[in-house]
Amino acid sequence: MTAVHPSSPPDSDVLLASPRGFCAGVDRAIEIVELALECFGRPVYVRHEIVHNRRVVEQLRAKGAIFLEDLSKVPEGSWLIFSAHGVSPEVRAEAQKRNLRTLDATCPLVTKVHVEALRRAKSGYRIVLVGHRGHVEVEGTLGHAPDCMHLVETLEDVARLPFPAGERIAVLTQTTLSVDDTRAILAALRQRFPEIQLPAKDDICYATQNRQNAVQAIAQRTDLVLVVGAPNSSNSNRLVEVARARGTRAQLVEDSSDIDPAWLEGTRRIGVTAGASTPQALVDEVLARLSELGRPSVSELELTEENIHFSLPPELKREASRRALRA
Repeated sequence: MTAVHPSSPPDSDVLLASPRGFCAGVDRAIEIVELALECFGRPVYVRHEIVHNRRVVEQLRAKGAIFLEDLSKVPEGSWLIFSAHGVSPEVRAEAQKRNLRTLDATCPLVTKVHVEALRRAKSGYRIVLVGHRGHVEVEGTLGHAPDCMHLVETLEDVARLPFPAGERIAVLTQTTLSVDDTRAILAALRQRFPEIQLPAKDDICYATQNRQNAVQAIAQRTDLVLVVGAPNSSNSNRLVEVARARGTRAQLVEDSSDIDPAWLEGTRRIGVTAGASTPQALVDEVLARLSELGRPSVSELELTEENIHFSLPPELKREASRRALRA
């Protein structure tokens, strides 16, 4: 990942944020489903949406992926893929009990948090998990140390933590939160528990932070920011909040049909970005719609060059290699 010193973008109708859209974890998860379908045939079952984007899910469903929450509906012996958000040990045990053949599309950054949760629990720590209640990633992480983990979502939650003096405490965070998202809560935890073990900076998702930095930069230079992303995408909704915090109007759009022409009235320049689970095709469609509405010129503001890649599961790589040799 390389830092870029952005120059002032030329005067244009639309300013496009970079980085935006797919991160390495999302790229990997989608590739796992597509490659599994090629190697093992249809259907392939996926627990939960592989990523939070309707277009991606619909395209994979058309190729033969079946998305579900209840593993009892998966026929024994079938291929099952765990989504990028991760799962609890209980879900893995259920899959094994049902004799399902599994592929793990969990983002490696999420896996890193799971490993740390197990390590801290084994060492006798009480664990504070900073994250959004009900988010599928949080549910999976909580399942790794349910007896010693406490979820914190707000400053009020910090004040209610029931830890006695002298307790050994460590903090983990939902990966799709940025440094900015967690700063106030981590400060409150440190003030209340001075000896608390805070998470390493690289536990925060690089893509989340990069996309928030980029949307801040375009929000300073535009009158309206459109964030392309799904309504159930945590990081996409947060990009809207970040833009609004800079004093710029911002709207979440799932696709180009959501754009209200009235939003554009009185705007000089429009910013466009996309959440980490949003394909570039949806961004292109939004740009095309803005062109139809009289905003044809586009310039890009690049803050960081992302060059991170996560490897595929070894068993899937081996099968793909065997198929390539037979071809």
